[in-house]
Amino acid sequence: MKGRIITARHGRPDLARDLTITAREYGDWWAQYDRSGLAPEERPPASLVALADSAETVLSSTLPRAIETARHVAGDDRDIPADAIFVEAPLPPPPAPSFIKLRPGQWGVVSRTFWFMGFAPEGVENHWQTWARVRRVSARLADHALGGDVLLCAHGYLNWMLDQQLRREGWILAQRDGGNHYWSWRIYEPPKAWRENVESPAAAE
Repeated sequence: MKGRIITARHGRPDLARDLTITAREYGDWWAQYDRSGLAPEERPPASLVALADSAETVLSSTLPRAIETARHVAGDDRDIPADAIFVEAPLPPPPAPSFIKLRPGQWGVVSRTFWFMGFAPEGVENHWQTWARVRRVSARLADHALGGDVLLCAHGYLNWMLDQQLRREGWILAQRDGGNHYWSWRIYEPPKAWRENVESPAAAE
């Protein structure tokens, strides 16, 4: 079936996670995470490479780890547009005292919980603004899917939000691999009404 939406999470970034830091230090760590490309030994699974080969369009966010992931799966010779609309949902460090030190993954859980509950410093996209962006992402991908399969190389939480949005719109989660880990992917087949509209004679005029 053509006209599918495929989402993939980036590979493992080249950044140490085995340390304990304060909330403020986590903010610096997350900024460095956003600047990081993939670890040198990272290689995509064959299943994701095959999906990229069959996709009419491959897209990525503008963050290095997503761009490099797209290049790994689709090759350097392919045109892969990058757009900031696909970047990860914000993860601002929570207002925690400096005597509390946690690992980056633990701070990620705490920060995401605070952000989900409404915490967003000035200038940071809040939870509801991100949902509005996700709706625009869904519409963008659906437009690309009119021309064939589209693969988006993006980020873990954004892809989770997109999963919720696509399924609300009637897209069917047909296959997935890797849970929400690095290099994981999901395939969505279009709703019946969407297919019928695209395939109808009026739509072809």
